[in-house]
Amino acid sequence: MIELTADELKQRFSDKIFGLISEVADDLGLECYVVGGYVRDLFLERPSKDIDVVVVGSGIRMAEALGKRLGRGAHLSVFRNFGTAQVKFHDREVEFVGARKESYSHDSRKPVVEDGTLEDDQNRRDFTINALAVCLNRARYGELVDPFGGLDDLKERTIRTPLDPDITFSDDPLRMMRCIRFATQLKFYIDDDTFEALHRNRERIGIVSNERIADELNKIILSPMPSRGFVDLERSGLLELIFPELAALQGVETRNGRSHKDNFYHTLEVLDNISRVTDNLWLRWAALLHDIGKPVTKRWDCRVGWTFHNHNYIGEKMIPTLFRRMKLPMNEKMKYVQKLVGLHMRPIVMADDVVTDSAVRRLLFEAGDDIEDLMTLCEADITSKNSERKKRFLDNFQLVRQKLKDLEERDRIRNFQPPVSGEEIMRAFNLPPCPQIGILKSSIKDAILDGEIPNEHDAAYAFMLRRAARMGLKPLEEGK
Repeated sequence: MIELTADELKQRFSDKIFGLISEVADDLGLECYVVGGYVRDLFLERPSKDIDVVVVGSGIRMAEALGKRLGRGAHLSVFRNFGTAQVKFHDREVEFVGARKESYSHDSRKPVVEDGTLEDDQNRRDFTINALAVCLNRARYGELVDPFGGLDDLKERTIRTPLDPDITFSDDPLRMMRCIRFATQLKFYIDDDTFEALHRNRERIGIVSNERIADELNKIILSPMPSRGFVDLERSGLLELIFPELAALQGVETRNGRSHKDNFYHTLEVLDNISRVTDNLWLRWAALLHDIGKPVTKRWDCRVGWTFHNHNYIGEKMIPTLFRRMKLPMNEKMKYVQKLVGLHMRPIVMADDVVTDSAVRRLLFEAGDDIEDLMTLCEADITSKNSERKKRFLDNFQLVRQKLKDLEERDRIRNFQPPVSGEEIMRAFNLPPCPQIGILKSSIKDAILDGEIPNEHDAAYAFMLRRAARMGLKPLEEGK
């Protein structure tokens, strides 16, 4: 955080857009303030283009007047049902809302809204650091209004509610997710009283839609160190309510002196590892879900200890249900996460054994264009505290990567289709659609992946004829 004198803060609002808002406000005789994230981010030196302006009066009236003042370059959007309006001007977006006070019923997070004062509006803000306001009226231009010590909380890197946290969280339980999300994004700490209120009010999260929860989870996952957020979600008791599959990974069981690792904290370490090298949201989701099948598959074997056989395939099957419940996209993004979860053990097994050309071809065929992301996930998954073992795995991954590159250049396996199509097989043997066609196509594919024949049409056609002969099929010319 940076310290700003009154003059320095005023200088931060020297942009033309703020001067025009000031002129319009004074012309209309309305108090107006920049409030919330834009002010917070000035002190944190974070980029922010979205500007929220609170007007003591009609925000829509202010926006309409500003739109006229800006002229052709401005785009005005009015949302009368919500009492808000937005003005877009070049790369700036200014959201106007009238100052308001809110009251809530117990079974809804949608408030009853009334016109209010600036004080009322700041009282309804979620956290002290988001209640900071800067006046834009000429007589008080650049003056900071900070009734709850938000500036001190920025200095102390603390998330705290302006009013009683039990009321704040009970009124709008989404604020519990936002609390943890801000703490994660900003690397702040949650005030003790505020955190205890998170725990006390955790059951209230049940009235929040899954879409809103998923939106906050995505922001946590995209933060620089997402494990912080998931640890806070677990400590507060929220995780088992919103994401029971992930909460189920926690814990260590010991039998006959043999323990398995805590898969929850292992998963968070993998997520942090991958977050250092990619901002791909869905690759980060794959890291979060890569071991999601372990609680279901955990077994004790007195000969080898704890096992999690086929946890990758079980996890792959769990993902559509999880995505559907959490209102995450049921499209190619979900299939991408499924693919990576299902395949994530394959490179690890290969890196711990002799790497055959056939195994590499099959991996390249199944991963397709996502092979690099899969290898990135697998490298992040190596969290062994044994430095020699970790180095051996990572060195072997480099061998796997090189073999993938060499075989792709030579055999063109990635995303390949068998060189002999089903239609060509049908013509060759005068067959209608039937199981034999699928058997022949699969045989050709396996022969290519196993290195028996090159990925070429003539070689594949000749192989098809030999394989068909063993099945008792004769080509059309011979059958005449």
